Amino acid sequence: MAKKQTASITTSEVTAAPLKTSELRAPAEVPYAVEIEALIAHDTHPRPPGWKMSARAVHTYLCGGKAGSCEISPKYIGFPRLVEIAIATLVTDRALLLIGEPGTAKSWLSEHLAAAINGDSTKVVQGTAGTTEEQIRYTWNYAMLIAQGPSEQSLIKSPIYRAMEEGSLARFEEITRCASEVQDAMISLLSEKRLAVPELARDVAAQKGFSIIATANTRDRGVNDMSAALKRRFNIVVLPTPSSLATEVEIVRKRVRELATSLELRAELPTDEAVERVVTIFRELRTGQTLDGKSKLKSPSGVLSTAEAISVLAGSMALAANFGTGEVLPDDLAAGLQGAIVKDEEKDAAVWKEYLTNVMKKRDSEWQQLHHACSEHNS
Repeated sequence: MAKKQTASITTSEVTAAPLKTSELRAPAEVPYAVEIEALIAHDTHPRPPGWKMSARAVHTYLCGGKAGSCEISPKYIGFPRLVEIAIATLVTDRALLLIGEPGTAKSWLSEHLAAAINGDSTKVVQGTAGTTEEQIRYTWNYAMLIAQGPSEQSLIKSPIYRAMEEGSLARFEEITRCASEVQDAMISLLSEKRLAVPELARDVAAQKGFSIIATANTRDRGVNDMSAALKRRFNIVVLPTPSSLATEVEIVRKRVRELATSLELRAELPTDEAVERVVTIFRELRTGQTLDGKSKLKSPSGVLSTAEAISVLAGSMALAANFGTGEVLPDDLAAGLQGAIVKDEEKDAAVWKEYLTNVMKKRDSEWQQLHHACSEHNS
């Protein structure tokens, strides 16, 4: 494939900083548009049908690197090989299923895969107990249906329908939250790559480039387990929790910085020490033991995922900006920790109090301000 011209992108335009937007939650392709443009412009590798960039460029977008003079920020910090497997799956005709604990970046990875591959991550079906088969296939504008009968104008296409027509990716979030009969509507779509519309006496054939990226939460196992037939249509990639404290701290620090910019929180970023302490608390309570392995701990009922650690720190910044000095203090962190850890007042408050007394209180003096603030909030 011929190399694209790069004259439209100048050095001053090429920056790894996410673009600001007025949207509260812009899709990934909006804030990272400059990075995507740079990767497309400097991509010399073959591109699969329907893709805006090659598989290697998608990997660079997700794991970080360079495109010309543009520094590409990593979107997924973890195991690069898992990213390679996910991308390679989407090059084939198999769908991709990302499985993991809450907060392991399943939706984040799904969104950024779609953004890099198609420049559009918005074709999404959100799985819930109320999701119906029509939301997967198609439905009708019933006023027009009654007035005119079945027609192209009265047909309302689902995100998956549109992805099949366009030869692009659709995302199915939390697929195991859907009832089994709704999940099984996917079997024929993934097998035959065709969607029948009997009311119009036709069917829609998926164009090259079409695939599905689904996510499933291991905490929902047993709620609506996927059938063996449906699982066979997916290539499954299990996303683990961050392997080390340093990796999780890096993820949290990066996402808090991005959120602070996006939400214009007007507070100083939490110190590296504050981030490390929050992540340490979450990891120890999540695994049921201290980092040195010397003490066993009771775990609270909540998940205490990496995503919740990010939320705690962002919330602490909001408190500091609006009701404090703009500097994140132990009292701000304590308020966020209390809300994240104590989900069940009867059980979790006791677990948290035991951790404060038996672990945090015995740590060095640098922990004592946070210990005192947390104890006050949990009293």
